[in-house]
Amino acid sequence: MNTFLEILKISIPALVVLAASYYTLDRYLRQETENRKNEQNKENQKITVPLKLQAYERIILFLERISPESMLLRIQQPKMNVAQMQKALLLTIRAEYEHNLSQQIYVSNEAWELVKATKENLIKLVNLASGNLRPDDSAMELSKRLVDVFASLEHSPIQASINKIKIEAAEIL
Repeated sequence: MNTFLEILKISIPALVVLAASYYTLDRYLRQETENRKNEQNKENQKITVPLKLQAYERIILFLERISPESMLLRIQQPKMNVAQMQKALLLTIRAEYEHNLSQQIYVSNEAWELVKATKENLIKLVNLASGNLRPDDSAMELSKRLVDVFASLEHSPIQASINKIKIEAAEIL
């Protein structure tokens, strides 16, 4: 029995020291892992924040470029008819959109869906404005009608999208 008590006298303090050492080492290693994760996140932020801001800039530029006023100034040429103008407007909207598709990974799904909806609404507006015109009418007629239709909207879909993008960009700054 004496031997057993002697073993317990040695084993119990050794087990306490072992448990305390394990607990301390485990806590230290967890803290070090957390610190590494935090430092990695900081490094990632240094890279991703500028990319996100650049994406927001490009999306706003896209939205500004597909505004009717902007497109009409760039696209309209003398002797263009309604059919040519409508086709050029639709091609421009789609090309601008496709050029900026990759920006969706940097913005929220809600913002990207709003950008997509804006593009689709603008396509509908172009088709609506050209609806009652003959294909061989002057492109100026389509331009006037498109500006009128766009101006008659209570809320500009382009401005709504730009405002959403600005809000998201402000959140990361």
